Amino acid sequence: MTLPAAAPHTITGQDASTPPPPVRAGRAETVRFVATHTLPAFARGLVSLRHPVVSLYAKVRQPAWSNATLRAMKQRHGGAPVLVRGLSGDMLVLFDAQDVRRFFDEPVMALAMDPPDKYDSLSVFEPTGVICSRGARREERRDLNDEVLAWRDPVHPDCADYLRIVEEECRALTTSGTLAFPAVLRAVSRVSRRIVLGDRAADDEELAQWLAILRGRANWMGKVRARDSRALYEKATARIAQYAADAPAHALAARALAAPSPEGTDPVGQTHHWLLATDACTAAVVARTLLLLGAHPAEQEAAHEDARTGGPGFPRLRACVQESIRLFPVVPDLVRVTREETEWRGVRQPAGTAVMVPIGFHQRDPDAVAGAHLFAPGRWLKPDADRDTAMAPFSHGQGRCPGDQLGLLLSSAVCAEVLRDHRITGARPVLDTARPLPGVLGTAAVRLRLAPR
Repeated sequence: MTLPAAAPHTITGQDASTPPPPVRAGRAETVRFVATHTLPAFARGLVSLRHPVVSLYAKVRQPAWSNATLRAMKQRHGGAPVLVRGLSGDMLVLFDAQDVRRFFDEPVMALAMDPPDKYDSLSVFEPTGVICSRGARREERRDLNDEVLAWRDPVHPDCADYLRIVEEECRALTTSGTLAFPAVLRAVSRVSRRIVLGDRAADDEELAQWLAILRGRANWMGKVRARDSRALYEKATARIAQYAADAPAHALAARALAAPSPEGTDPVGQTHHWLLATDACTAAVVARTLLLLGAHPAEQEAAHEDARTGGPGFPRLRACVQESIRLFPVVPDLVRVTREETEWRGVRQPAGTAVMVPIGFHQRDPDAVAGAHLFAPGRWLKPDADRDTAMAPFSHGQGRCPGDQLGLLLSSAVCAEVLRDHRITGARPVLDTARPLPGVLGTAAVRLRLAPR
C-alpha cells in the first residue's frame, strides 16, 4: 500500500508568516540515540559488515535497543521529523509514513545521496562511481550504470551466462553434508569476479584482498592511511582495467566499455561497487536466507519446488531473499542531504541538512508492517509489494538500487543450487520461530546441515 504525498502541516493559532520551530531531541534523547543507534552503526561499518561486531550485536540484542529508542522518540514527538545531534552534525530523522514517502519521491538533485560521511567513506574505493558523484556528472554515470545492469529489464539480457557461472561455482557447496558461511563467501566471490570481470579474474584472490582492505578503511571515512589507500586503489584499478580490456561480452566491465560513455566518465569506474554488491553483500544475504529457510520447513519446501522447476527468475526464492533483506537490511539507515532550503511539516530546514529514514526500524515496525518480526515471503508475491514504501530492501524512487534485479537473481540462483537436490535439516544459529526473529544475525556463525533429497 502506498500513501499520498504529505499535505502541508498547519499549526493552529500560529501566524502563518512565522515558521514553527524545529522539533529537536532533548539532551537525554540525544545521548540515548547516539549510544544505541549512531555509535553501533559507525562500529558496524558503512561498506562491510565486520563479523565480530555483528556477532556481538546479535548476542546483546543491539537492534532492539535502537528500535526502542526510535519508537520512544516517535511516540514522544507524535511522528514529527526530529532534529538529532549526531556524530557529525544535525540530522533530521523521519518517522511518519507520509514523510518517508516524500523522502523517496524527492529527486536526487534536491535531496542528494552524497552526505559528507558517506561521500568521504566511499570515495576511498570508488571515487569515480555513481555514489561519489554530484549533479549532472552523477546522472551521466547513473545512466551508464543502469545500461550495464539492465535495470529496467525483469531478466538481465545475459541471465543465461550468469546462471551458468553460478551453477559451475556452487557445485561444491553441497558435497560435504554441511555448509558454512566461509564456503558460501568463497563461491560467491568467484561468481562475482567472473560476472564483473570475466573468467580470468576468478582466481585473483590478491585483487579481492586489495578491495577488502580498501572497504575496511572506507568504514573510517577514509581517514585511516589515506595515502596508502590511494596507492592501493590505483593498483587495484590498473588490475581491473587489464581484465576489462578483454573480458567476455557478458561481463559487466565489458558491457560498460561497449555502452555509450560521456567524455570524462570512467566507464569502469563503477566496477569496485559491482564487486562489493555481488561479493560480500550477496554472500551474507544468501547465508541469512538459507538459515531462515532451514528454520521454516514449509517455506523451504516451496523454495525447493521453485529451485527444481527453475521458474522465470525464481519467483518464490526471490520473495524469500527480499524478505530476508527486509528483516536484516544491508543498509539499515537511508541518509540524504538537502541541496536547498526545504520545508518538512511546515518547518524550514537549511540547505545541507542531513535527512535520515531509519528503514531498518520502519521495516520492523508492527504499526506499519503486518507480522513485522516474522519471516513471511508471501508478502512479496502480492502485486506492487515492492512499491510499498514501508518496506525498502533496495530503497525507492531515484535512489533505488539499480542492481536490485541482478542482485535478486544471483542470490536466488545460489540458494537454488543448494536447495535443488538437498534439504536443510539443521542450522546454527538456532532460530526460535515461535518468537519474534532477532534484529541481527552474525553471518560468520551460519552453519547448515544438508541431506540429499
